[in-house]
Amino acid sequence: MMMERSSSSSSISQQKRQRFKGKTTFECGGTTFVVSDRYEFIKQIGYGAYGVVCSANDKETGKKVAIKKVPNAFEDLIDAKRIVREIKLLQFFEHEDIISLVDVLKPAKRTGFEDIYFVTDLMETDLHRVIYSSQKLSGEHIQYFMYQLIKGIFFMHSANVMHRDLKPNNILANKDCKLKICDLGLARGYDEEVDDDKTTYVVTRWYRAPEVILKAAHYTKSIDIWAIGCILAELLGRSPLFPGQDYLDQLQRIIAVTGTPKPEDLAYITNAKAMEYLKGLPRRSKLSLKTLYPEANEQALDLLEKMLVFNPEKRITAEECLAHPYFEEYHNAEEEPVSEEIFDWSWDNFKPTKELLQNMVYEEALKFHPNK
Repeated sequence: MMMERSSSSSSISQQKRQRFKGKTTFECGGTTFVVSDRYEFIKQIGYGAYGVVCSANDKETGKKVAIKKVPNAFEDLIDAKRIVREIKLLQFFEHEDIISLVDVLKPAKRTGFEDIYFVTDLMETDLHRVIYSSQKLSGEHIQYFMYQLIKGIFFMHSANVMHRDLKPNNILANKDCKLKICDLGLARGYDEEVDDDKTTYVVTRWYRAPEVILKAAHYTKSIDIWAIGCILAELLGRSPLFPGQDYLDQLQRIIAVTGTPKPEDLAYITNAKAMEYLKGLPRRSKLSLKTLYPEANEQALDLLEKMLVFNPEKRITAEECLAHPYFEEYHNAEEEPVSEEIFDWSWDNFKPTKELLQNMVYEEALKFHPNK
């Protein structure tokens, strides 16, 4: 019996060694990472609802990267579908203001795995940390941040993609003020007829456009512009403009700044309860943004006013933002490209199952490891 046990144990260890051949293992944030030995762990850099992020050296390229591990990724199929969506979008986009996908680690087999690892550019911080740091933010800093953010969103919109979750945490930055948009898991196409989760959770409350709060039947890429306006205001004031406690408080805070909307600006609202609530609110006059941000650049305030328009149809577009006088020293249409292709959303119209999603992740990984 002893000999049989020893033989079995030896066989298991051999299988284990084979399984981990070409791999490296390390602990990060209380989580075990098992990744390609091409990556050398540096330190933990983030922890979120979806997983743990660490920095690492990529020994093949000599560059530093970020590795995100999503453990037990398929426990919630909706979340898993969002991760697949993010991977597909990051593979599709090649733009200096959108985070680049470097690698999707190939699972051992097509199905049966639980964790997803993907590798992106490494950035030093995010706009949320910048805003709430002791770092002084000059008008030039804010202007440059905003120009890059809008340029990235303009490119995204040109590919029929709206981000839907823009907030300072989802905009990464470096010390040289270079910026990259990340976290595209909630993105959708704005020309689609398929609505699936389109009218459920979108955009963190403080950055949510009125039409989303009021549950309009349809909304467009203009929700991203509203969110960018909220981010610009937060950069100017170093605090959120609309920190609503709930969606009703959120709406009241918005109207306190934008003023009570005119009847013609409510035509898009089909939700009867929302209309009734709106009509019951006390009338408010539009607030001058200069009173909120007395030291801000006049052109910045003019742009902000055009972004924070209650009626989405009257809100400025990303393309119009780039041509605004606020960006006169940066604006160059030749350096503000549109996407040559429209992102194909047809793949996204399916009911997720664990096996189907695992297969999709495996297929995405094969694009990075075609011969392995």
